[in-house]
Amino acid sequence: MDSAIRFGISRFMGSTDLFEQTFKNIDDVLHKDAGCGSELDYVEQSSWVLFLKYLDDLERERESSASLSGKPYEPILRPQYRWGSWAMPRVDGEIDHHAALTGDDLVEFVNGTLFPYLAKFKTTAVSPDTIEYKIGEIFSEIKNKVQSGYALREVLELVDELRFQTSTEKHEMSHLYEDKIKNMGNAGRNGGEYYTPRPLIRAIVQVVAPQIGETVYDAAVGSAGFLVESFDYLKDPKNHGGKKLTVKQMRNLQKSTLFGKEKKSMAFIIGTMNMILHGIEAPNIVHTNSLTENLADIQEKNRFDICLANPPFGGKERKEVQQNFPIKTGETAFLFLQHFIKMLKAGGRAGIVIKNTFLSNSDNASVSLRKLLLESCDLHTVLDLPSGTFTGAGVKTVVLFFEKGKPTKKTWFYQLNLDRKLGKTNPLNEDDLAEFVAFQKKRKDSDNSWSVKIGDVDRSAFDLSVKNPNIDDEVVLREPEEILDEIQALDGETAEILESIRGLV
Repeated sequence: MDSAIRFGISRFMGSTDLFEQTFKNIDDVLHKDAGCGSELDYVEQSSWVLFLKYLDDLERERESSASLSGKPYEPILRPQYRWGSWAMPRVDGEIDHHAALTGDDLVEFVNGTLFPYLAKFKTTAVSPDTIEYKIGEIFSEIKNKVQSGYALREVLELVDELRFQTSTEKHEMSHLYEDKIKNMGNAGRNGGEYYTPRPLIRAIVQVVAPQIGETVYDAAVGSAGFLVESFDYLKDPKNHGGKKLTVKQMRNLQKSTLFGKEKKSMAFIIGTMNMILHGIEAPNIVHTNSLTENLADIQEKNRFDICLANPPFGGKERKEVQQNFPIKTGETAFLFLQHFIKMLKAGGRAGIVIKNTFLSNSDNASVSLRKLLLESCDLHTVLDLPSGTFTGAGVKTVVLFFEKGKPTKKTWFYQLNLDRKLGKTNPLNEDDLAEFVAFQKKRKDSDNSWSVKIGDVDRSAFDLSVKNPNIDDEVVLREPEEILDEIQALDGETAEILESIRGLV
């Protein structure tokens, strides 16, 4: 794009509007490409291009800082692999169309030269907590799906308009990337696993209230929403008596505070990208299935101060994975809950989203797991969420807040009763959860909240069903859309089970 036109657009559009329009234009280009068939592909493919542009701006920033301080700077990438060499070569500030690759030449360079070069950083980086290692990790996992080099050239030119050089630009870009993940979550049955409503995550983080010096862990990291919100919470001066973090504290927050694991390749890439765009240069996310780790092998050095997560609903794990757990069950979320209890240090705190049926299911695994939770942890708060909180999930959920190391004596329940139906066009917002966050501090009783003494709970079943004593018992007829959502979710679970069985045959 001509620089005069670009200047004109920038003058009349705010940077957020410009970023948003650019994202829409990129999606339009990818939609026409044979290799990209869904919103999931759009996010994945725009991610790697965005990352390389972000990396180029980071290199420029570091170069400039080194120059001002009179220090030499060694670029991460060799000259021929930097953005200004292959993606957007320029002469006198304008793109050099003779040098800029396009068509088959561009695709051949990206697939055969650029990606293999970037993937090698995983083996040559000095340690896993460097951006070099993350470059290698990302490009070992991701593949270029854009088949047309002309389409890819358009995407490169659109992304080149974006800037990551000021804190405001980075902040706006990170929020737009979150929106992309949200749209991906709304795109279909499998997309929802990547996205937990951000107002809910913020409320959970505020209740658990991580402190500088504590470690935060999510074993089902998805798009890394819990880690990103924890990062924002921890660096906000208002959560530290108005004091800014010291250089040492900021380094600790960057390198040794936030940890995650993710099983699926695409979620791993998106989670890593999301953290980088939020300012975490080398995210501590490992691409692995957390549930393959035997609980008996976990030592004190492996544990964390805080666990925050929304583990997958309705997944099923194979028998050999179930052998890693004292309470055998095929329900993925129940295995994750055991994992989190084990991974917490004594005195550690957790906020975990789980299906509400966990509180009342009568099968042996559910009863045993509730008994374990109540006897080894203080389950001090249960937040009961309305239907529609998770778009397309088709299940009702609760959030369990607990502290490890002492048994539960009393549990405070809060039922989130809203005067509207939640859905894609009417999602959960900050105001919806404001009363819960305020009341939770003192566990205040109200029309929507009450306390239950665990001594009064039946010790044979440990049933913790959410039964609001302030509401008359009446049968609430479910909306047809909610029933259809649940049927769709159950179809998804059935498909996963059949796929697992097929893999064993």
